[in-house]
Amino acid sequence: MEKLIINGGNKLYGEVDISGAKNAAVAIIPAAIMASDKKCIIDNIPDIEDVHCLERILKSLGCNVIKEKNTIEIDSTNLTNTNACTEDVRRMRASYYFIGALLGRFGKARVDLPGGCPIGVRPIDQHIKGFEALGADVVIEHGAVIIKADKLVGTKIFFDVVSVGATINVMLAATLAEGVTVLENVAKEPHVVDVANFLNSMGANVKGAGTDVIKIFGVKKLKGCNYSVIPDQIEAGTYMIATSACGGEVTIKNIIPKHLESMSAKLMETGVKIIPNGDSIKVISSGNLKGVNVKTLPYPGFPTDIQQPMTALLCVAKGRSIVNESIWENRFKHVDELKKMGAAVKVEGKTAIVDGVQKLTGAVVKATDLRAGAAMVIAALMAFGTSEVEGIEHIDRGYPHIEDKFKMLGADIKRVKK
Repeated sequence: MEKLIINGGNKLYGEVDISGAKNAAVAIIPAAIMASDKKCIIDNIPDIEDVHCLERILKSLGCNVIKEKNTIEIDSTNLTNTNACTEDVRRMRASYYFIGALLGRFGKARVDLPGGCPIGVRPIDQHIKGFEALGADVVIEHGAVIIKADKLVGTKIFFDVVSVGATINVMLAATLAEGVTVLENVAKEPHVVDVANFLNSMGANVKGAGTDVIKIFGVKKLKGCNYSVIPDQIEAGTYMIATSACGGEVTIKNIIPKHLESMSAKLMETGVKIIPNGDSIKVISSGNLKGVNVKTLPYPGFPTDIQQPMTALLCVAKGRSIVNESIWENRFKHVDELKKMGAAVKVEGKTAIVDGVQKLTGAVVKATDLRAGAAMVIAALMAFGTSEVEGIEHIDRGYPHIEDKFKMLGADIKRVKK
């Protein structure tokens, strides 16, 4: 086991390159097995544990996988195995995309129920609703989803709630269904659009991704392609918040500024300067911040995945801030850790009331989940004294080489064995 040792109080200066989007990559990689002709070569893949986990799942299914730096080559042309039942499948939430991918290509699948971060109840009922509407029979037994269909037929599906996972998963299966599938009340996140673009590069006919309605015109088969994953808006937002909290001037490179608009707007409210420039954005902060109110919403609203880092920043912002988490019901586990550092935060249901303090002080804290881990790193970077952040295996699931990137910006941070 490892932990991060951070001596806080340094302002951040320099440039940081943003990696490929985790939330796009973990869907695109399973989607690649739908190519029955030619291999997929996917670039700008983030070097994170969730990707390594997916590599192992692909190999367990019988795919040929070659990973070099930020590129992964997936050859599934000879794939026949439709059982994804391994410890790696059970470990990560995004493994459920193998259900839609295998169902679309083979008309059947057996996939163990997934795990992931403990941030609240995340049922797959909307996924199942969509698969059944396409004509599949779904049974859950012995901790696995068993699904099969004589054939998949396009239809109209209205999701009861906006769900990124269900939108992508049903979209995967529908690409190889007969006729037209219309998905309504869908998620509009950039990674949903990226998966649709990837499918279209393989020969699918998906229209409307990024809007409230997605139309999928079924095709007979998909083929391999070359594709590059979009930049990670959440990683970018995390470095924007870290710079804002610590003070300094950082240029964040390899980003799509439009994907960051809700975060940029909220940071500007706190008194930070945000200057977009092509595929980069400059953040300039004095470190003297004022409190703001934040409510998480589906895209293009403020992302739930950036709420925890933002809450850490607000702990030292002048005045009172209100943070309303409207997506997940259990996403304030990091608050108890922040309190160890002197934060004044009170949680009432899905709302956190944050009264800014003059400073946080170093402490031994734990990353309770992926984005909470990022929040603890930011809190430690701006705290006075030394902090130890444990549980960093959560952080490694979504942030490539986080200590190296912050070190290049002038942070005093190192990874050590426990």
